[in-house]
Formats: sequence, structure tokens, C-alpha cells
Amino acid sequence: MYREEVMRTYPNFTGTSLTDKLTNGALGLAGESGEVADLVKKALFYGKSLDREALILELGDVRWYLEVLAASLDLTMEEIEAANVAKLQKRYPTGFPFGHGK
Repeated sequence: MYREEVMRTYPNFTGTSLTDKLTNGALGLAGESGEVADLVKKALFYGKSLDREALILELGDVRWYLEVLAASLDLTMEEIEAANVAKLQKRYPTGFPFGHGK
């Protein structure tokens, strides 16, 4: 369902070259991730309150570009998630060795 919405809002996805889709997806993902980082930076270092609504919107943009990249390579998010879980289980079979802020 989400992929269909992304495809609906991506102009001429099927007529766009793989190179252009990958370039757009990767650069868009980097740009939107930077906007997420900027919101967090402002909250942590400049005393601003974390704008939850803006963060939700920017994370949605990150997710949109991630879906563009996945669709461009004919991958499902489930395939990507499963590969990531397998990588993490292999890398950290007993869990992450360092506490996160503990």
C-alpha cells in the first residue's frame, strides 16, 4: 500500500532510468536524513524543543526515498529488514556488547 502511494507521487517512475532513480533516491535520502539530524541537533545543542510534528514529517520523507530506492532495485522492505536482522544476528549473536548510555 505504501509503495503504491510512493509510485503515485513519483513522476514517471517506470519511464525513469535506474541511474536516475538511484541518484534521486540516494541524494533525497541523504538530504532528508540531514533534515532529521538538524532537528535533533537544534534540540540537543541549541536549547530548542524537539519539534515532534516536524520530525514525523521528515522521517516520512526519509521513508519515501528509502521506498524509492527499494522499488528501483525491485526489493521489498521486508527483504531489506530480514537482511538487516540477519546481519545484526551474525554480528551480535548475544546482543550488542556495549550498553547504550547505561
